[in-house]
Amino acid sequence: MRRIITSCFLSLVIYVIIFAGVVDRPLSLGLLDREIVQKTARLAALPSPKLVILAGSNGPYSHSCAVIGAMLNLPCENAGIAVGIGLDDLFIRYAPLLHTGDVLYMPMELQQYTATRAQYRAGVDGAFLLRHDRSVLGRLSPGRILGAVFCCDLADFLESLAEMPLAHAGFIEPRQLLAREYNRQGDRIDNLRANTDTALLRHSPRPVPDAQEIAGGYGRALIARFVGRETAQKIIVIGGLPTDFTSAELSASVIAAAASAYTENGGEFAVLPNHSQYPAEDFFNSEDHLAQPCQYKHSIAVAYALGKLLNRPAQPPSLIMARMAAACPF
Repeated sequence: MRRIITSCFLSLVIYVIIFAGVVDRPLSLGLLDREIVQKTARLAALPSPKLVILAGSNGPYSHSCAVIGAMLNLPCENAGIAVGIGLDDLFIRYAPLLHTGDVLYMPMELQQYTATRAQYRAGVDGAFLLRHDRSVLGRLSPGRILGAVFCCDLADFLESLAEMPLAHAGFIEPRQLLAREYNRQGDRIDNLRANTDTALLRHSPRPVPDAQEIAGGYGRALIARFVGRETAQKIIVIGGLPTDFTSAELSASVIAAAASAYTENGGEFAVLPNHSQYPAEDFFNSEDHLAQPCQYKHSIAVAYALGKLLNRPAQPPSLIMARMAAACPF
């Protein structure tokens, strides 16, 4: 029995050493890690008051800091990161960089609200938190820490063995790739053409969670606590709806369930007349990702809505912005 226990313990030690200090996935996960680092660094450098957009990938794809920040005359960082990166992770990184008078706009994807504790424990960010950001990992919940420690398996090990030589040889340079995908304010800029994925127009609409699923979600609880903490620091927090197809059936009860995470904790909630919904032809490659002309069109509408809430009248968009928005199919 002692030998079995000793063998199990040594296997665990070897596993942790390998995944915490030896192997890495510098292309698949390293790109996300570098993206977070870059956005955090830019956010730290911005003066206050500033505007910060925080959501999943609909943040940088469907919203433009270049447009909204200019119209509201505020320095802006589009700090949205793909869904699957834990909000608890992002909240810990971003909270110290927000100051009194800053404006935080959060058009969170609905799946951010319904995410469960189990999904967080199995989050994709666990691997790079364990490998590169253990100081952040140590501030997360015990369940998240345990999930990160046991994040990886044989497939991840083999993927690391493939990625590490490719990265070392310079076949893919994450820094250069991110420079082609994002501008200096964190907006996506590689979404120039609508209908890039023609299959997008033919797939079934994504299911919309009901109000009860949103109200009881672990992600919703994380968002609500974060909003309460930030508004207590005199930071202006405004929630919003993510972009989606017009075919998505978004009920008043679903909107109210999402809005309550903000309005019940000192924040506000902005709802555009079209509920941030657009025809599928306006999108780049998924429901959350508007093509750039429509990204500009949506951002102009968001700027006017935020201006009303902030009692800070938005300036008309520049001629270039207006022409870009006019190129949106609908």
